[in-house]
Amino acid sequence: MKNLPLVLRVYGERSNGQWSLICLDFNLAVQADTLPQAQQRLHSMIVGYLRDALEGEDRPYAAQLLTRRAPLGFWLKYYLAKLRTCVAGQSGSRRVAGSEAIPMVPAGA
Repeated sequence: MKNLPLVLRVYGERSNGQWSLICLDFNLAVQADTLPQAQQRLHSMIVGYLRDALEGEDRPYAAQLLTRRAPLGFWLKYYLAKLRTCVAGQSGSRRVAGSEAIPMVPAGA
């Protein structure tokens, strides 16, 4: 069986020298001084969140935790940033919209 990654959507903004990123699919957010730092923090947060929801003490609540979405306003900002990227050919220096693939391993593997 082929392992397919879980693809999550991420939106970010830079304001007052800080990057704020939000995983739209799980409504998880981080802040950092640089974009790479924020990306690393969000990645670590997502991995821990998935581990707790699927294997940890939050397992009984996995259905709710794995379907918790960010508010509509962030989704609109995400798709607007994606549209700008497609039209202009590049993203702005203050906003990012992208996807992050998280490798998933089937149960019992």
